[in-house]
Amino acid sequence: MAHADLDGSHDGGTYGSAIAAEGWQRGTTERAADLRPITERMLDLAGIGSGHRVLDVAAGTGEQTLMAARRVGSHGFVLATDIADRMLAYLEEATHKEGLTNVQTRLMDARLLELEPKSFDAAICRLALMLIPERDKALAGIQRALKPGARFAAVVLSTAEKLPHISEPLAIARRHAGLLPAPFEDPGMFALGDPAVLRSAFERAGFREVDVEIVASARRYPSLAAAMEDRRNSLPEMRPFLEQMNDTKREAVWREIEMFMRQFERSDGVLVPTERFVAVGTK
Repeated sequence: MAHADLDGSHDGGTYGSAIAAEGWQRGTTERAADLRPITERMLDLAGIGSGHRVLDVAAGTGEQTLMAARRVGSHGFVLATDIADRMLAYLEEATHKEGLTNVQTRLMDARLLELEPKSFDAAICRLALMLIPERDKALAGIQRALKPGARFAAVVLSTAEKLPHISEPLAIARRHAGLLPAPFEDPGMFALGDPAVLRSAFERAGFREVDVEIVASARRYPSLAAAMEDRRNSLPEMRPFLEQMNDTKREAVWREIEMFMRQFERSDGVLVPTERFVAVGTK
């Protein structure tokens, strides 16, 4: 997942800091399990197969990059770009650990994809497209890099209402920081939460045969403690609010978030409803 600050800037700050990147990395195993089905669907829709050259835009720590790399095999290649160097460093570690030699990382702003035109067989972007400012520039760059007939597939978040474990902690943090409720911004996590808006973004970039699938699921945690640990690791967007507070206020924020998360407790752990979209378009 890549990376925009709450003020809409795109310098890697929110996810690119050492604290945020370490937290994001700690949640890798759980996040990979949660996102595996929709990631497989994204790779299927992109048409990724053996020997393909794949572009992964705003790859983050790159669980989906590794999945794509396994699909394309030793004769294929995956280029993972991101604006946060610390995220890419974790991805490089993972590729070495798995012994994958068909992945290259490149520090690159999604709006400025300096890539050879018509050089990729497929492109993907998992949980980042909604965070990229000047999104039309990014989509145009992706379209330009693809071979004719190649496909681009992306996973994005649905609305704030459909993702309460993300939206409510942010609202709680804002309130404790003395800030009024604010509309969710574009760019921002929920900026593409309307399928029509998502479809239109693809079509403006010249993609055809655009389709958007709505994927409802549930995020499972073995315990409330595990759910809270994930919230602490996976919401760097809260950091600007929390940094304004003393320890007492910060703990009050986390206590209120824990009270909110309790509503999703069941006998076998915590089950939070989620909804995401997978979009695909053909060059």
